[in-house]
Amino acid sequence: MIRTLQRSFLTAAALLLAHTAAAAPMTLAEAVAAPHRTPDFVARDAWRHPTETLTFFGIKPGMTVVEIWPGAGWYSEILAPYLKDSGRYFAATPAVSLPNASDGQKKAVAGLRDKFAAAPDVYGDVQFSEFRPPLRAEIAPPDSADLVLTFRNVHNWIGGDFESEAFAAFYRALKPGGVLGVVEHRAPAGQSREESKKNGYVTEAYVKALAYGAGFKLAASSPVNDNPADTKNYPEGVWTLPPVLRLKDVDRGKYVAIGESDRMTLKFVKPKNAN
Repeated sequence: MIRTLQRSFLTAAALLLAHTAAAAPMTLAEAVAAPHRTPDFVARDAWRHPTETLTFFGIKPGMTVVEIWPGAGWYSEILAPYLKDSGRYFAATPAVSLPNASDGQKKAVAGLRDKFAAAPDVYGDVQFSEFRPPLRAEIAPPDSADLVLTFRNVHNWIGGDFESEAFAAFYRALKPGGVLGVVEHRAPAGQSREESKKNGYVTEAYVKALAYGAGFKLAASSPVNDNPADTKNYPEGVWTLPPVLRLKDVDRGKYVAIGESDRMTLKFVKPKNAN
């Protein structure tokens, strides 16, 4: 009887340990190194520094994280698996339900949804929302998100003339004390807003003004995505550089050698005493 009880106890303990190990959330390093990531995306790690960038923004298991306009899912392939077993991931895509949504946006959102649906064991239960202020401005329930992230998007919202509304939407979605992480192509100081619409680069001063106007405070900045080789004066703006390479074979080697754009990496916080 005693031996039987001992065996039962050991079996139960082994099952508990196995369950605990199986339920352990993925580490950020594991998410970045995971085999499901698209090889072309992995090739950009040297320029986008996902581990360092997300660590700087303070991502942790258990968080509710909203990514704004995730595109083809470059960061989604890291964020959704990382948060699958501990946390929530919202993909706030362009508002393809609106009549003015472009064919490119519709294709990108459909591709992202297909990516997630094809591998639920990898990505888990991804939450979708639509983002295109003022008609679609609730990216997540108010005061629910720990972290809102945007990568190389601010110039698009300037082009659509809704950048102030965008930052206000981020503020509403975040909990008091929550973080807004912004990575954006950095323009030379003094560049105008209208020039940003043309070349895709935005000044740090303007991004900070947008954040301050919404109620955020600057917590920190990081040099992790700086690229001093980027001269920011190209025929097709930032899209001259990789990964777009809009000039195709014209001076391709030159632009590949420069690499991806010089980018600001800014961490803002919603004050803890925010109403």
